[in-house]
Amino acid sequence: MSSPVLLCTDGSDQATKAVAAGLALLAPGSTVVIVTVLDEPDPTLLTGTGFAGGVVSPEEFDQQMTAADQDALRIVAETRTALGLPDVEGKVLEGAPGPAICDYATEVGAAAIVTGSAGRGGIKRAVLGSVSDHVVRHAGCPVIVAGQHAVE
Repeated sequence: MSSPVLLCTDGSDQATKAVAAGLALLAPGSTVVIVTVLDEPDPTLLTGTGFAGGVVSPEEFDQQMTAADQDALRIVAETRTALGLPDVEGKVLEGAPGPAICDYATEVGAAAIVTGSAGRGGIKRAVLGSVSDHVVRHAGCPVIVAGQHAVE
């Protein structure tokens, strides 16, 4: 198997359009893997912080984890369908998205990473930073970033 190209998505329409635009630049027959990062519930909901205890029970936390995992699997499935790639491998990663994507790319010897620069933007992006910015700065392979104008 040749080195895969990672198609990174958060499930948003913008991300799907971005990976489609990047996919169009690849050589026909490129091996691709659709990648999303599990949006994990905050563990402090269970453990609490300081003198405060957790605000959810272990059962509720497990339910949230199961729901997050199902959501990630749904994102991969919907992206496969939207791109017309029903047999493409999907991978759900855990952790902070930027580092998780870069680590996985290194692990599988990715030929390239395709991502968008506009997904779940707004306040979340301003506070947490941009996943695509992190990937561009830290990936050990080429990165294709489809900007907002490429996906409109």
